[in-house]
Amino acid sequence: MMATQKIVIDPVTRIEGHLKITCEVDDGKIIDAYSSGTMWRGIEVILRGRDPRDAQHITQRICGVCPMAHGTAATLCLDDAFKVTIPDNGRIIRNLLLGSNHIQSHILHFYHLAALDYVIGPDIPPFVPRYKGDFRLPKDLNDAYVAHYLQALEMRKKAHEMLAVFGGKMPPQMTMLPGGVTVTPTVDKIASFLWRLRELQAFINDVYIPDVLGVAEVYSDYKKIGIGHGNLLAYGGFPLDSQNKEKFFKAGRYTKGSIVGFDPLKVTEDIKYSWYKSGGSGKNPYDGVTDPDAEKKDAYSWLKAPRYDNQPYEVGPLARMWVNGDYRQGISVIDRHAARAIEAKKIAEAMEGWLLQLKPGAPSWAEYKVPESGEGMGLTEGARGALGHWIKIAKGKIENYQAVVPTTWNCGPRDDKGVRGPVEESLVGTAIADAENPLEIVRIIRSFDPCIACAVHLIRPNNGAEIKKFRVV
Repeated sequence: MMATQKIVIDPVTRIEGHLKITCEVDDGKIIDAYSSGTMWRGIEVILRGRDPRDAQHITQRICGVCPMAHGTAATLCLDDAFKVTIPDNGRIIRNLLLGSNHIQSHILHFYHLAALDYVIGPDIPPFVPRYKGDFRLPKDLNDAYVAHYLQALEMRKKAHEMLAVFGGKMPPQMTMLPGGVTVTPTVDKIASFLWRLRELQAFINDVYIPDVLGVAEVYSDYKKIGIGHGNLLAYGGFPLDSQNKEKFFKAGRYTKGSIVGFDPLKVTEDIKYSWYKSGGSGKNPYDGVTDPDAEKKDAYSWLKAPRYDNQPYEVGPLARMWVNGDYRQGISVIDRHAARAIEAKKIAEAMEGWLLQLKPGAPSWAEYKVPESGEGMGLTEGARGALGHWIKIAKGKIENYQAVVPTTWNCGPRDDKGVRGPVEESLVGTAIADAENPLEIVRIIRSFDPCIACAVHLIRPNNGAEIKKFRVV
């Protein structure tokens, strides 16, 4: 009888941030898995005591890939706390900024983070080092994908330029703030945005979607790999009215074979296996606590374990497409890639309509007053999934701020009851052909598009000792 093997990948490469995956393998199959974020999240601590209006600037620094999502969640959170209604121009420009980031991020994920698990590039960095083994694409198709890898870099630049038309620059954008945006639409800006959007639409339709379908056909066995718990969750995003009630992506859940409703009060975070002090587990983010404990016994991750009604849920493009009825082929590695490509097309088409709704000369921002006390919640959809920010204000300052991000939903550890997180569960049962080249594991993990920088993102080396001091003149 073969002894149980342990496979440790630390860090998992070609994702943002540091993720450690440990798998126990018996008789050629994974029987258990542990997902560990290896750096601490500290943005919540940094925000304590600050002016609430700092939140949409500071939270964008959580990640250079998806600052727009955090900027959007933060401004929605502050809009709610300040009780301000956004003019249509402000709402639409916010949607265009976030949509630009979604398209850039989806192209980034497939071509530059995930495709090299299926495509053999030239023997030069960044295409090497790579695992050996199961690469099946015919040479002509493989070579076309390598060319598209380079073309995708240009398309991502176009998406960033498109975002900068209304956002000033990227990353991070400079114009979104509570009450709307600081930029006003002009005919020139609309035209500049539109011609870049149409180039991206053509790339998505003619290159991105066919490439995903090509991988899906050759690696069709991955339609049955990486399934997980089977629960899907979406907060909803891209408001279509000033009251933030109707959304382009509606909120909802898929569980036990049905689409059901979503109540934000049932979102909690467990921390039994996370490096945070005991006593703050199972709380809704309004009352969430971020108090690190690096020596905590039995803990193995700096990620918390988000739960909805005490159940684990996968978030991301597949969850959004499933809840909205746009994609319901299955839940697997290939389905995550397919849903993401279809979503890119859907967003790009909607953005052209939103762009033409802008009214040059009409206001883009509404005045507000920062309250002495209050609370607010901002729920949206980042490229990687459901993203929420929560704030409590006291004496005009931030008393508590909590961010529950997509990668904590997907890559979080076991909860207080010992139930695995979605990525952990998706690995169990997978056959491993070669433990020295665990392609199956990284293909599953990268299909979720983890962004660990969003989930854990601050470290203090040398026990807080000063590293360098700079004088700004």
